[in-house]
Formats: sequence, structure tokens, C-alpha cells
Amino acid sequence: MAPKSRWHTVAVRSFAIGLILLAVFSFTVLSLRPGGLRRQLHFAARRLRIVLVLGGIYVIGSTIARIVFQQGPVVDYGLPILAIVLAVVFLFVGRDPATSADR
Repeated sequence: MAPKSRWHTVAVRSFAIGLILLAVFSFTVLSLRPGGLRRQLHFAARRLRIVLVLGGIYVIGSTIARIVFQQGPVVDYGLPILAIVLAVVFLFVGRDPATSADR
């Protein structure tokens, strides 16, 4: 068996360290926000569900557009417009809910 190159092991090690640092920094930032870590993780899970639903809407819309309109401006410009509309929807729907102190 041929020995692996040094670059391969360094790249994998660097990637793993980067993932660990990302998790640590995310944990730190979420802990510093008001409401504590549990509340922030709840908000993150809520946003993930919203992203999954909006992503499903984009996939369905993209599939329908490509089946119905195989060429033309609907396929060229419609899908980016759909993505922008869904991003704006996420900005409004994905906000943190107002607490009694914020009202």
C-alpha cells in the first residue's frame, strides 16, 4: 500500500479543526445572546425548519418551471426571482418572536 501524501493528512486535520472551531464559536455566540443557550438553540431549530420548508418550495417551483417552460424568460429570470422572494419571506418569518419585555 502506497503511503499517503502529507498534504492529504494535513488537509483532513485542518478541516476537522475548522469544524471544531466553528462549533465552539457558535456555542460561544449563542451563549452570549439574551435568553440563554437553550432559547437560542430553539430559535436556530425554528429557522432550520423554515429554511427546509422554503427550500422545498423552491425545489417544487423550480421543477414545475423547468417542466412547463423548458426555455424562455420564465426559466431564465423566474427562478432567481423566486429565490429572492423566498429569501425576503425568510427575513420576515425567521425573526425572533417578540417577548413580553420587547412589546
